[in-house]
Amino acid sequence: MNTTANIIEENNFQLKFETRYAKVYANTDRGMVICELLSDYIPIEDFKETFKNISSIVESGKYEKFIFDKRSLRAFHQPSMEWYFLNWKNKMLELGLQKHRKILPEEKWFEKMVMIAKEQILKNNPDNIIHLLDIRYCNSIEEAILI
Repeated sequence: MNTTANIIEENNFQLKFETRYAKVYANTDRGMVICELLSDYIPIEDFKETFKNISSIVESGKYEKFIFDKRSLRAFHQPSMEWYFLNWKNKMLELGLQKHRKILPEEKWFEKMVMIAKEQILKNNPDNIIHLLDIRYCNSIEEAILI
């Protein structure tokens, strides 16, 4: 099986930036950005800074798909998820980033936490934009690129 690095390279993604917590790649021709998390936990300020930098990439081109590889996470942080869901996704939708592909850790408890948190966010924020987004969960970067 191909490694994540091989798949990214084979699909002509360019490394845009790397931090202690994430690597971010983009393929301008295909209109895709990939954020691969590198740590089991990301402090919220570092998380926001990473996504602020991703916003700059999206603003600089015509991107429509964001692939978020969270497989390294071992901690679920609700405030980060709320900010990402309610603030960042709204701004990105205005820029045309409508397709979101997510790759979760294999641990079933993590997926369960994501779904519970998502339900709560939707309940508390009925005017959210989720109905305007194409969100799918994938098992690999390769699958996320294809669908």
